[in-house]
Amino acid sequence: MQYEIEKAVQWLSDQLQERGWRVATAESCTAGWIAKALTDPAGSTAWFERGFVSYSNESKVEMLGVSEQTIQQYGAVSEETVREMVTGALARSHAEVTLAVSGIAGPSGGSAEKPVGLVWFGWQCGGQEPHCEQHILDGDRAAVRGQTVLLAVEGLSKFLRGDST
Repeated sequence: MQYEIEKAVQWLSDQLQERGWRVATAESCTAGWIAKALTDPAGSTAWFERGFVSYSNESKVEMLGVSEQTIQQYGAVSEETVREMVTGALARSHAEVTLAVSGIAGPSGGSAEKPVGLVWFGWQCGGQEPHCEQHILDGDRAAVRGQTVLLAVEGLSKFLRGDST
């Protein structure tokens, strides 16, 4: 998994540097792992702007401007919350593009409606509407979180290429 993450980060780095853009992250279930992966390569200062670790609902509200009503109505793991997270990260940073994730990594916390492994992803460029999608990932907590990191980085690359559906 680590090799795949490193390759995805390199691809994203190339895309951001070609544009002269910076990225900011808003992470819940990965708790900063995406920001760590993005800043592992030397020279990432040129294209990584900042990361928000918004693990608690309160931090989502305080740091990213997610509405308490959104969390109460839809839950922390929802398209609506991730949409507000990614938009909040864009508004509260100097980045041109942002990504956000919120999910249930397990082993507990899931339900019939929102099973363990459910992760919502969001990507947004300044001046555009966010793109959000969900995935249900397999494996234990570490596997779900690792897959989330990889999918978030790969998803941002696809989003920048205009390949997101």
